[in-house]
Amino acid sequence: MNPLKFAVIGLGNIGKRHVQALYDTANASLVAVCDIDEAKCISDSKIYKEIEFYNNYTNLLANSNADIVCIASPHGLHAQIAIHSMKAGKHVIVEKPMALTTDDCDEMNRVSKETHMKLFVVKQNRFNKPIIATTKAIEENRLGKIFMVQCNVFWNRGEEYYAGSDWRGKKDLEGGALHTQVSHFLDLLIWWFGDIREAKSIIETVHHNIEIEDAGVSSLKFNSGVIGSLSWTTCVYNKNFEGSITIIGEKGTIKIGGKYLNNIDYWDVKSYPMPLDIEFNDQVKDYGRYSGTSLNHGTMLREIISHFTKKRKGVVEGEEGERTVRATELIYASV
Repeated sequence: MNPLKFAVIGLGNIGKRHVQALYDTANASLVAVCDIDEAKCISDSKIYKEIEFYNNYTNLLANSNADIVCIASPHGLHAQIAIHSMKAGKHVIVEKPMALTTDDCDEMNRVSKETHMKLFVVKQNRFNKPIIATTKAIEENRLGKIFMVQCNVFWNRGEEYYAGSDWRGKKDLEGGALHTQVSHFLDLLIWWFGDIREAKSIIETVHHNIEIEDAGVSSLKFNSGVIGSLSWTTCVYNKNFEGSITIIGEKGTIKIGGKYLNNIDYWDVKSYPMPLDIEFNDQVKDYGRYSGTSLNHGTMLREIISHFTKKRKGVVEGEEGERTVRATELIYASV
């Protein structure tokens, strides 16, 4: 088959991760990149050699022959860029969060149906090895009735993380820590236990000079009847401490831990020992003072390519991605 042609809009940390994943993925060809800061391309000229560069995404949409656009812009711009891209005849892969409001998500989904352009949302942590093993146990009902879940996102983001950006920490462009640091965790909870129907929350800005929260706790109830707790902060001293999900069920307990859901910290399931053939080798990106989540963008891209070439299902599309945004709105509104 001819490689699918990709463009990347937004060349920050996550946009560059898309670029690298595209270079490493068979049947994918990177044909164009876009960022308002041309220096991001010039400083990495070896990577972007012979790739079309645009500093305005509307010019990219008008002139590039890309089949699929990867959107890694500030969160508040996701909706407008995605909608313009689909109207220009491009399929879209949008980073989390899909958008900052469910109204924007609804419009993105409407345009996707109207234009017959696919809309995918990046949820690469679904491909983490511990997540795959836990999903299998849940789908096979190995845990029996699930009673409760605890999720902790205890990470560090220093002042320079916000001060060195023109959009992080801004309400209209980042939205909140739930959108940035917690979105992948919420996606997994909703995937496993259903949409959140009740939330009671306390949310504060306790340490950073920013417009959004840097700490919060929430009590949750899911449509399945599972109750849960969610605690999150970007105030941990010095470096990331923990990113974990603990599931307590009738026939077992599982804790997925490490700093980025990249390890099984505890597995005690009746007549179902932890699979021994799993290699917990999910890599994470080092950004200096902190690390990012798993480097499974390549796995996600391969699944999306298979979606087009082999009609394979399994990647997150727009209506599924919207569920996380709806849950985030509910939690923020429950303060």
